[in-house]
Amino acid sequence: MHDPGCILITGASSGIGEALALDYAAPGRRLLLTGRDTARLEAVAEACRSRGAEVAAAVIDVTDRQGLADWLLARDGERPVDLAIANAGISAGTGSGGESEDQARAIFAVNLDGVLNTVQPLIPRFVARRRGQIALMSSLAGFRGFPGAPAYCASKAAVRLYGESLRGALAAAGVEVSVVCPGFVVSRMTAVNRFPMPFLMETGRAARLIRRGLERNRARIAFPWPTWAAVWFLSLLPPGLTDALLARAPRKG
Repeated sequence: MHDPGCILITGASSGIGEALALDYAAPGRRLLLTGRDTARLEAVAEACRSRGAEVAAAVIDVTDRQGLADWLLARDGERPVDLAIANAGISAGTGSGGESEDQARAIFAVNLDGVLNTVQPLIPRFVARRRGQIALMSSLAGFRGFPGAPAYCASKAAVRLYGESLRGALAAAGVEVSVVCPGFVVSRMTAVNRFPMPFLMETGRAARLIRRGLERNRARIAFPWPTWAAVWFLSLLPPGLTDALLARAPRKG
């Protein structure tokens, strides 16, 4: 979608979400920003306002299904949402380290349920208006399971397949759906990694790539291309050829 007037971004208090908010901030545009850290979210909101955007920010956990739905529908009633970016996500590394049962459940709750809680309240309104765009934040980790992050990989794979399916399901209603699959991007999530991250990308560049892909209504926005090519190739190979290699890969947490 070109030039959306009202944009929702979850997980907007840092990382890619913050970069997207700043990139989209402009006079005449309304941004709906959510996050879990009050101070960081307000700092992002003020930076966007300084660029001329109107901003409504709320500290809401995306796992709060009813609370998020109530806030989204109220804001949509004030000015219809054009673009919803379901960006909020966590990994084991942003918690206590390691994917214990509790950690795995928390990852699925935020990365998968949080996406559903973000887009499902808006889909009926998009369909009724016969316009709107949805961007779901998956990951290149969603193309092949890595031993160091089982729940993270699985949650992002589910988001990717959900988005690809949703794109076809909503196309006839005039609603656009894109799946975003970044590699390593500078963020609080990657800051805890204690291993080399190939082709680590700055958040500003990632935001520009995402925005360009959304403007072109691309089904899949995957970057950087060398990492994308590598994980795509790995996903094609039988596990018997890749398990031993991936077992030596660094683990998150």
